[in-house]
Amino acid sequence: MKINKLYRLFTLFCLTLFCFCDFAIAQTTGSSANATVVDEQGNPIRNVNIFGPNGVQTITDDNGNFEVDLPYEQSVVIQKEGFESELLKVIDLTGKIVLEKSPFLASEDDEIKMGVTTKDRRDIVGSVASINTKDRVVYDNTQWVRDYINGLMLGVKGSANVRGLGNALFVIDGVIGRNPNILNMQEVEQITVLKDANSVALYGSQGRNGVIIINTKRGKINQKQVNVNVLSGVRMPISLPNYLGSVDYMELYNEARRNDGLTDFYAPTLIEEFKNSTNKYRYPDTDFYSDEYLRPFVNTANIVADFSGGDEKTQYYVNMGWNHDQSLVKINPDANVGTNRFNVRGNIDFKINDWITSSLDGVAILSNTKSALSNLLNSGTSFKPNSYAPLLPVSMIDATGNPALAAQLKGAGIFDGMLLGGSQQFQNNTPIANIIGGGYQKSVFRSTQFNNSVNFDLDMITEGLSAKTYLSFDFYDAYNISVRNDYAVYEPTWQDDKIIGLTPFGGPDKKDLTENISTNDFVSRLGFYGLVNYKRTFNKKHSFNSTFLGYFNSQKENNTIQSDINSHLGFQLAYDYKKKMFVDFSAAYVNSIKLPDGNRTALSPTLGLAYALSEEQFFKNIDFVDYLKIKASAGIINSDLGIDSYYLYGENFSDGSAFNWADGQSTNRRQNVSQGANPNLGYEQRVDLNVGFESYLMKSIWLEFNYFKSDLDKQVTFLNSKYPSFYNTFKPYDNYNKNTYSGFELGLNYNKNINDFSVNLGANILYNKAEITKRDEINEYAYQNRVGTATTAIVGLVDQGFYSENDFDVAGNGDLSLKSNFPVPAFGSVQPGDIKYKDQNGDNIIDNNDRVVIGMGNSPWSYGLNLNLKYKRLNLFVLGTGQIGGEAMKSNNYYKVNGNDKYSEVVLGRWTPQTANTATYPRLSSGSNQNNFQNSTFWMYDNSFFKINRAQLTYEFNEKVCSDLGMKDFSINVSGTNLFEIAENRDVRQLSIGGSPLYRTFTLGLRTSF
Repeated sequence: MKINKLYRLFTLFCLTLFCFCDFAIAQTTGSSANATVVDEQGNPIRNVNIFGPNGVQTITDDNGNFEVDLPYEQSVVIQKEGFESELLKVIDLTGKIVLEKSPFLASEDDEIKMGVTTKDRRDIVGSVASINTKDRVVYDNTQWVRDYINGLMLGVKGSANVRGLGNALFVIDGVIGRNPNILNMQEVEQITVLKDANSVALYGSQGRNGVIIINTKRGKINQKQVNVNVLSGVRMPISLPNYLGSVDYMELYNEARRNDGLTDFYAPTLIEEFKNSTNKYRYPDTDFYSDEYLRPFVNTANIVADFSGGDEKTQYYVNMGWNHDQSLVKINPDANVGTNRFNVRGNIDFKINDWITSSLDGVAILSNTKSALSNLLNSGTSFKPNSYAPLLPVSMIDATGNPALAAQLKGAGIFDGMLLGGSQQFQNNTPIANIIGGGYQKSVFRSTQFNNSVNFDLDMITEGLSAKTYLSFDFYDAYNISVRNDYAVYEPTWQDDKIIGLTPFGGPDKKDLTENISTNDFVSRLGFYGLVNYKRTFNKKHSFNSTFLGYFNSQKENNTIQSDINSHLGFQLAYDYKKKMFVDFSAAYVNSIKLPDGNRTALSPTLGLAYALSEEQFFKNIDFVDYLKIKASAGIINSDLGIDSYYLYGENFSDGSAFNWADGQSTNRRQNVSQGANPNLGYEQRVDLNVGFESYLMKSIWLEFNYFKSDLDKQVTFLNSKYPSFYNTFKPYDNYNKNTYSGFELGLNYNKNINDFSVNLGANILYNKAEITKRDEINEYAYQNRVGTATTAIVGLVDQGFYSENDFDVAGNGDLSLKSNFPVPAFGSVQPGDIKYKDQNGDNIIDNNDRVVIGMGNSPWSYGLNLNLKYKRLNLFVLGTGQIGGEAMKSNNYYKVNGNDKYSEVVLGRWTPQTANTATYPRLSSGSNQNNFQNSTFWMYDNSFFKINRAQLTYEFNEKVCSDLGMKDFSINVSGTNLFEIAENRDVRQLSIGGSPLYRTFTLGLRTSF
């Protein structure tokens, strides 16, 4: 189906839904009621929202007065930011209605949904970061969740790495382990990150690396809302590989052979013909990354519509979306369509009786990527430019006086006036022919999710008691559909600039009439938890909040025998005195079937303390401090996340060599011990400490700081020094290794309004040091020990430039030999122009013993900056992120050109006798040059950067325009992503080899609500 048709159908579907929705502010007949809304001091409050059934809405005037015309038995919601909302019957709307001011950090917007529990921000003791999407989606129109996390969430590197510990656990709508990639940001209400042990304790073993909680939107009583967001734009590749053309390739390949003492492969006359000819089909210069095969930009579109509302008994939220990304490959657009993604979500909350409520959520995702059978971006990394012409124009074929050629041409497959080119040498390497004539493939991903919760208000037993059950079913299915046609390719015979003969390979041309289906992956997940909660305040001083949790999760993948099962019990007891002094004891009793009987369960205890100093009388006179809370937490998280297999505790056997018996008539195999038993194998442990403060200063600055230290101890490994060498196959796994992750995080947010102008500036900085602190090491040289080095240390040789001609002695026959005062390379013979390495141990040999720590894979410093400027109705948002101090390696054949690999632009700086003083690349070789391509400082580069991730300019139309259009709100925006980057090695960082490139995106967006 054509994309434009899909677009029109989806738009029509959304418009049809709108027609069934009552967007007007309907006035129901009934009795008129009026009242005045005041604060606790009796002062009238203006602009208070009054929400009634069926879209009825009004606001209070300057004197706090309002009037509604509704039946007495119905209810209205009275809501104002900064005040506690009220739900009142119409019959009770008389006189003065008092709204209580929300305590600082305890308003509805400060309610933090922590997955299985909910707390006000002021009551949280641990290290927690949270962000609401409420108004942000208007000026920060990001489509995907991971883009929203990156740069905005304090303590997170990228989109999932909390404090450098590794990938965090995602919890979506209370369900552990769901994939955030299937969400669009318009359906997300809040994102919360739990970082320290005290915060993640209730998630047991799976929460070791931190937890990222995502809650989707839900309907609200009497607040009927329809939102539509439309984005359309283009994506442009920032950088594409730059390979050398045919002439350069042939000349340099000849040079490489001469360097190896071999004769030229390409004759000078042939090279001259390539240089001087204008016939690109006889003398091809093929570049799969040129505009002949790739589009300069691709289209992208995204439409999301959501509907929400409800009454006292039932609330609903529905989200529907369509996203399309066009394929970058230009040829055969019928096969290279790109990706279409559809999503539908429905969240329903309903009241069963006075003490039982329930919710039912359902999600369906369908993603379909249609492409040709060959990956052009990958094929371009190896297809030589001079191999053959992938396409042959029929107009260049001369069949005059050649009836056999004419008949052959008549029966050949012709595509837009072209034959599919090939050659005998490369008849199995025909990516263009495969794209045009080979058929297509569809990669289909489907996901369905269901969850149900039942909530019990048990006040009849004792005030503050409640219970909850939560059940979820998830299904993920990925499969391929392909049509694989047979086709012929043709090698031409040339006479001058005419083709006078065709030699076919493959074929004959034959359409595949069936769709071939293969399953890539199928995952089913069952989850359940039940909890009992007691929350109560005594004498307005002593507040208790305790939770007891039982959790179970089972995940089954196709072609696996053992399901991945997680279960634990959780307990949390929180107490505060006058909202000043806070204590939180949280623990989990975990269970793992990866460990032996007797060690399968363990207790993970944590304790958090906090003190709100600003609530003390002696702090009241410090005018610039509006709020200050100091906090500390510590704990142990027992986890099996690092135990990547089952039965590591048992004695394992493997087949050994064969032996004969019964006079050679029978054969059997020996059984060898491959792993010793360890009945004491136990959990890995995260031993955690967090100390920090959070503050609000001068009524405009939020400042937060945390120091953290996490020891990842008792990691499972083999111990070498504990056993003699002959005991090698009998060695068991043990708990031994230890890594330490320490550092600090600093977050700042400045918000100021001056008349029609407002500014919001946010910054967050994370410094994390990940160090190996315990290893079982037996190394000959101290510099080979890894204790004290980074967990992501890059190990390699230290380069000392290139060998020069003066470093060699010349024999009488012209052969070169390295002078005796140089260490002998163990990675093969060397010549002038090869990389020279440092002899670390002085043994006069360059080998693996000379590898040292040369860099660090992860950057210790990471930061994010965001700026939001607003003048009247015009809004500018900019987000930037950066990292400092990390390195990376150039590792693929774009940089390490070996043997007869295709040559990229980097080899232009190769070493030759003439460029010995300026060369930036080692000499070329047509063989396997192991010496030059060892991991070393030569191939390492600084990976530090700062970039503008995205920027958006938004204009919000005034109330009159919106009213004339029949809308509540209407805005238009232009946005861009990956706009700018500052980096010493930007060209390397932005280049993707063999896969989809990094894109710069520009979009025009419309957002409206009804």
